[in-house]
Amino acid sequence: VQLQASGGGLVQAGGSLRLSCAASGRTVSSYVMGWFRQAPGKEREFVARIAWRGGSTYYADSVKGRFTISRDNAENAVYLQMNSLKPEDTAVYYCATGITYSLYDYWGQGTLVTVSS
Repeated sequence: VQLQASGGGLVQAGGSLRLSCAASGRTVSSYVMGWFRQAPGKEREFVARIAWRGGSTYYADSVKGRFTISRDNAENAVYLQMNSLKPEDTAVYYCATGITYSLYDYWGQGTLVTVSS
């Protein structure tokens, strides 16, 4: 299983970015897909996830209302639309796939998001 994250970059506060995660070796519609992030000097934290069945979504409080996770079954990819970005959103963002909400067994390489004030 391989996950290829892309779409990171430098953006001003208030701006938007869309991250993509292309999956191979696993069908995104059949597993939990999640986004996590790790800011400099901090531990990795959960951002958002989308369920394999029905596509229900769940977000960290810090991004709720600003970020949207979605998937494209035809492309076998997952996306994270990030709006109203804040400097505290600066981090390396990772996509991951798992069998359950608490067990993510494959991770992508990460894509850096930098939000300037």
